Amino acid sequence: MASTLQERVAKTLSNIRNPRTGADVYSTQQVRDIATTTEGRVHLTLLLTQEDDPALARTVRQEVERIDGVVDVQLEVKPVTLPDSSPAPKGASGRTLPVMDQARAPARPSAPTPKHYPQLGKIIAISSGKGGVGKSTIAVNLAVALAASGKRVGLMDADIYGPNIPRMMGIVGQPPVINEKIIPLEAFGVKVISLGMMIEPDQPAIWRGPIVMKIINQFLQDVAWGQLDYLLVDMPPGTGDAQLSLVQATQLDGAIIVTTPQEVSVGDALRGVKMFQRVSTPVLGIIENMSWFECPHCGKPTALFGTGGGERLANAVSLPLLGQVPLVMRVMEGGDTGAPIVTADPNSSAARALGKIAARIASMADAPRTA
Repeated sequence: MASTLQERVAKTLSNIRNPRTGADVYSTQQVRDIATTTEGRVHLTLLLTQEDDPALARTVRQEVERIDGVVDVQLEVKPVTLPDSSPAPKGASGRTLPVMDQARAPARPSAPTPKHYPQLGKIIAISSGKGGVGKSTIAVNLAVALAASGKRVGLMDADIYGPNIPRMMGIVGQPPVINEKIIPLEAFGVKVISLGMMIEPDQPAIWRGPIVMKIINQFLQDVAWGQLDYLLVDMPPGTGDAQLSLVQATQLDGAIIVTTPQEVSVGDALRGVKMFQRVSTPVLGIIENMSWFECPHCGKPTALFGTGGGERLANAVSLPLLGQVPLVMRVMEGGDTGAPIVTADPNSSAARALGKIAARIASMADAPRTA
């Protein structure tokens, strides 16, 4: 399967080590704010301390420029300082990550109080620790499956760095604005809003934290959703501004973590679980996507990405494995043509698995909270 430019950039950055820490610049988020366009332009930000070798910036730029499909690289270098050193706890590694200079930073206002939106029903975030695991595909098909069961469903594309939901839902055009309210477009019985409906396809999505918060709040407050039973929110991969903005903007009823069986995906997904738990958002469970490849001719399963990763993660964090979704050609084709598998081929193994997962999520989200 051909990788996206975003995935190729991430892979390249994962192989670049900071000589000072020995860690790669991608997983430590020393390189962040990564944005790409369909034309091959790449924007990224490098956090550089006084202790870091300045040549690291040149290395990052040169390595990204070598990536197939990249035509231009805009690298923004931000100076940061390490926190004051203090005796490390016994057994600690002593490795520190760069942080913004707190001494010179203005005092931040307290975090906003999350608002309650009763008309939006149960608000559930669909998240992943890394890109390329099929998170948006899962979000689209869960939303369509819930709508097919008679529920009133909204799908909010909060993946503002890669807003692909309109294409996957077969939606074209901009949402109208009536009486200062954005009217969501609809497909397969699901109301959809996405930044992808409002920007040009080749426009790079380079958004900083305050802008991310503003977009998410606007999607919650200024969209005429009507009365919903469920609002599914497709999050960007990782544990960044969008996730924190969403939990600050509203009280989530739950989060779902999507992973593949690969250990690298499972490790990233674990960080996603811990992030939601740290901000007191209940994690409903784990979905393992691409669990095996199903031959379109004979139906024989082949474990392309290993086995058991989702189950191991679920057991490690004491959460349920909500289901395993096989990798079938119709799922991939449906993402490109706007034909979700649960409607395009409802009798397929992937569609049946997604239908069962959707029913299980609805049951869990609607269950009364226990103290």
